[in-house]
Amino acid sequence: MEKRERPLSPHLQIYRPQLTSVLSITHRASGLALLVGTLVLVYWLVAAASGAEAYASAQALLGSWPGRIVLIGFSFALFYHLCNGIRHLFWDVGLGFELKTAYASGHAVIAASVSMTVLAWALAYYMGGGS
Repeated sequence: MEKRERPLSPHLQIYRPQLTSVLSITHRASGLALLVGTLVLVYWLVAAASGAEAYASAQALLGSWPGRIVLIGFSFALFYHLCNGIRHLFWDVGLGFELKTAYASGHAVIAASVSMTVLAWALAYYMGGGS
C-alpha cells in the first residue's frame, strides 16, 4: 500500500488574528482572571473576618502598587466579561452576526470595558478610597 502525502491542517500561525477571534480568546482569559480575582476577594474577606492584624496585612498587600494593578486587572476583566457576555446574548438571539455589526460591537465592548474600569477607579479615588 502506497503512503499518500496528506495536506496538513493550517496552524494558528498561518491565520491572521481577527478582532472577533481575539475577543473570543480574551473572553475566555477574562473568565480565568475572574476566577483568580474571586480567590483574591475570598482572601480579603477571610482576612477581614480573621481580625485586625490579618485585615491590615491584606489591606497592605492589596493597597500596594502590585496589588492595585491586580485589582485594576480584576476590574477590567469583570467589565470586559460583562460587556462581551451581553454581546454574546445578542448573538444567542440571532442579532449582530453581520461582519460590520460584529466589528462595531467588538469595538464597543473594548471601549465600554475601558471606560467602565476608568470610571469605577476614578469614582473610588474621588470618594476617598484610593489614598
